[in-house]
This record gives sequence, C-alpha cells and structure tokens, in this order.
Amino acid sequence: MDDFKAALSKAVNKNVPLPISVITSIADQYILNVPILKPLLICVLGGSKELGSNQVRCQHGDFIFLSNTPTIDMRNISQQGSPYFALLIEFEYSDFDVFETRPGKSIGFFTGKISDLLQITIRQFVELAPNLPEELWALRRREILQLIWHMGYKEVCSIVEPPSLAHKVEGIISNDLQQDLSGEEVAGRLAMSDSSMRRKLSAEDTNFQTIKDRIKLGHGLYMLQTSDTPIGLVAQACGYQSQSRFTDKFKVMYGLTPSELRKTRFKD
Repeated sequence: MDDFKAALSKAVNKNVPLPISVITSIADQYILNVPILKPLLICVLGGSKELGSNQVRCQHGDFIFLSNTPTIDMRNISQQGSPYFALLIEFEYSDFDVFETRPGKSIGFFTGKISDLLQITIRQFVELAPNLPEELWALRRREILQLIWHMGYKEVCSIVEPPSLAHKVEGIISNDLQQDLSGEEVAGRLAMSDSSMRRKLSAEDTNFQTIKDRIKLGHGLYMLQTSDTPIGLVAQACGYQSQSRFTDKFKVMYGLTPSELRKTRFKD
C-alpha cells in the first residue's frame, strides 16, 4: 500500500493532466454538503473516512463508490500521526455502458476492500495516462469498473443514476465557470425557455441558483484540496470577483472557511 501511495504522489506532483485526484490532510476535516456530480470511486489509503448522517466509515485499505448524489457530508480523519490520504476517480455516465444490463433501481453507495489487483490496475492507469489521448482514458475507467464487478461487487452496475436535467445544467455551468452564465443562457443551450427549465428543475427538487452555487463552490473545494493556488485566485477561477464573497459563500455551504480548510492540509 505504501508503494501505491508513493506512486500516486509522484504522479500528481508532475503537474500533468491526470484522470485521478489525490486528497491529503494532516488534521481532521469535516466538510458539509460536498457535491458528488458524477459517480465517484474513493480509495482510502491513509487514515479513515466517514460519510453522511449514518456514519458510514471507510478504514485504511477500503474503498467507497458513491453515486451521483447532490451532496453528502464527509469527515476525513488522520490517525495516530498518519495523514489522511485518498485517491479519487470520477466516472462518466457512458463508462457504465460496459455493462449490458443494469438493475432498474440505483443505489447510493457501496463499500469494499482494495485488492492487490485493483491497486495494480489503477497504478497502470495513472502511469499510462499522461502518454494516452484523453479519449482513451474511458477504456481504462471501464476496465476498473469491470474489475470491481469481477471482484464480486455486482452493485457497481447500480451505482449510476440516469442524467437528469439538473445534471445537464451542471455540465454546462462546469464547462464555463468564469462566465457566470445566466439562467437564460443555460436554458438556451438546452433548447428550452428559462421558465420551462426552472419549472422542470423545481420538479426535481432543485433550482438554478442552488445548482450554480454547488458547481462553483465545488470547484473551489476541489482546488483548495488538490492545489496550492492562492485563495484569491481560486475565487476568480470559480467566477467570484471578490475573495470575501467567495469565502462567505464557501463557509455557508461547507461549514468552514477556505483558510480553515487549508490549515488542515499544511503545517503553519
């Protein structure tokens, strides 16, 4: 497991595009309302992780596969001087086409053990990715899904929910964060009126502004967790002209400020 962690750390430190992310912290993190925009595999390689109000806990050596739920509370826990260390792989909806049939009902998550073969497969994916066209990354992601299925976790077929209108809106906003798109502009790209889009989003128990805030602040959370980018530049990258405005919105969403989150990653 230590060799696996070392290989991942080496890869992410090269600052080249990768199909994975690594999250580390030297102190406990408790983050509210973390957005899960696409099916997400989290491999806990150091410390432990708690999720949701039912206190699902993943120990070192466990994985959890999350469906594309709107938000979930998370606690990342360092243990006995060992930092929290987790690998994240986000999957596209089309990746699950590798399964010929899927059960009608989706599930929110499932957990399992990280096998040696899963480690090897992910490590090969990470090491090969910089030399592969990004369109070929999907083949490797599908290979991981098939491996998890053959490991006995048949639930992987049920982890993805069909993309809703909210997911389509999320995709448009995510691809153009700094433009601060209006409802009319997003609706136009979906070939519908603003009023029709808002009515359909309401039927899905959400609204345009909630989605917009979740996407923008979610990107900020990702940058704060995976880079050393100054907070002011993170705010700009998320479409906020004011760092203080970004900080206020971030604290309301996640229950802590960007500075407080950063202190869990770096020593003073």
